[in-house]
Amino acid sequence: MTALVVVGTHWGDEGKGKIVDLLTEQADAVVRYQGGNNAGHTVMFGDETHILHLIPSGILRDTMSILGNGVVIDLPELLKEIEELRENGVEVQGKLHVSARSHLVMPWHRLIDQLREKDKGEKKIGTTGRGIGPAYEDKVGRRGIRMGDLRHPETLLTRLQEIIAEKNALLTHLYEASDQCFDPVSIQQEYLGYFERIQPFVTETPVLVLSLIHISEPTRPY
Repeated sequence: MTALVVVGTHWGDEGKGKIVDLLTEQADAVVRYQGGNNAGHTVMFGDETHILHLIPSGILRDTMSILGNGVVIDLPELLKEIEELRENGVEVQGKLHVSARSHLVMPWHRLIDQLREKDKGEKKIGTTGRGIGPAYEDKVGRRGIRMGDLRHPETLLTRLQEIIAEKNALLTHLYEASDQCFDPVSIQQEYLGYFERIQPFVTETPVLVLSLIHISEPTRPY
């Protein structure tokens, strides 16, 4: 199977979504491999205009759309996007596949992103404030929550207790935002609720991609 890769070489707004939508007509699958809902792809399909932040624009056609391991996913935003597509007559069931190994953008990622930007004052960089950078920091630092972690409630709670203790200390002592600290149990319950809704889309996407290129088993761990 031939693979085409679309990469933006400037600072966004190059029209990647439109190019992907054009190429999708001849594709078996569209795979998003990185980034988060800081993206914004506006695509015209028929008489409808769709704005996509997480889901690949291939979803508008009968094309498999995959959110891979490298994407950081804001679950409430992904669920909102799915519902908006359905309201506009686009069914995603059976077409959208979300990696169980993808990392989640958690509420503290968004908050820390916004507090950092505020502290920079006139030197702010213009971040979207959606927590993408902090989510990747935690992914690299092995402090993140993966989609698949939501399958194991007790283990999830233990992980949340460890992570939130650190984030609350950061919020209290560095940002003086103790009034915005997080509770592990509340977060666990909130995200288990999200997982009930997203679970039908969650799968091992490396296996799925390998099946598309006719390789039965990976040659190295993912």
